Amino acid sequence: MTSAVLLDLAGVIYDGEKAVPGAAEAVARLRAAGLPIRFVSNTTRSSKPTILARLARLGLPVTSNELFTPAEAACDWLRAHSRGAHLLVHPDLVSEFQDLPTDSGMAVVVGDAGDAFDYRSLNAAFRKLTDGAELLALAPNRAFKDADGGLSLDAGPFIAALEFASQRQAIVLGKPAPGFFRAALATIPCPAAEAVMVGDDAETDVAGALSAGLGHALLVRTGKYREGDEARFAPAPSATVDDISAAVDWILARRRGSE
Repeated sequence: MTSAVLLDLAGVIYDGEKAVPGAAEAVARLRAAGLPIRFVSNTTRSSKPTILARLARLGLPVTSNELFTPAEAACDWLRAHSRGAHLLVHPDLVSEFQDLPTDSGMAVVVGDAGDAFDYRSLNAAFRKLTDGAELLALAPNRAFKDADGGLSLDAGPFIAALEFASQRQAIVLGKPAPGFFRAALATIPCPAAEAVMVGDDAETDVAGALSAGLGHALLVRTGKYREGDEARFAPAPSATVDDISAAVDWILARRRGSE
């Protein structure tokens, strides 16, 4: 039984500033079938309002409570633990971290900082960690599909460097953290076993979702997908399909078959 669908954004719904062909229609088909949707993105170079505006321009109106981002999860964590933030993030994401407490210490928050990843910024974060700050990883992705079509380093390698140097383990807040998937499903609400995840990252989207207890996870051959990704990580995808349109075909066909 399928009661809800979680969708990744970059590489699944859009590719750069363009929608993946058929994405808007595919999302509309899910909505028409009465399936609640939550968009779970590991994008850490754009604020939530910026992401929502991009989706609207692409013909995909999405409400704020349908979109879950690691920055939002980080702010929730910081407030719950009364921690201030030492930010190592992209300049466009800084606006997400406002009015945070500072009375119980600090946490280093690392996202995809882009060109802001340099020795000075990494060393400043390292020194905060050696002084006792927690290490929060917005997302541990290894790579992403860049504007030129090639793969570029994501935040994961820099997080690993800080973990190695400081001998501290990062607290992961985005995918593949089980709590990130469960937080999105809790707003529907939907049992994890009745949810399907669709993503282009076999590790964080697909294996992460299945490890978190979701019933199914589909890998699409768009975005960062490279031949053979479906065999590189465990658990393996429930299915590997061409794109978001084919993923919706799979979801709806299986749903009809179970009725």
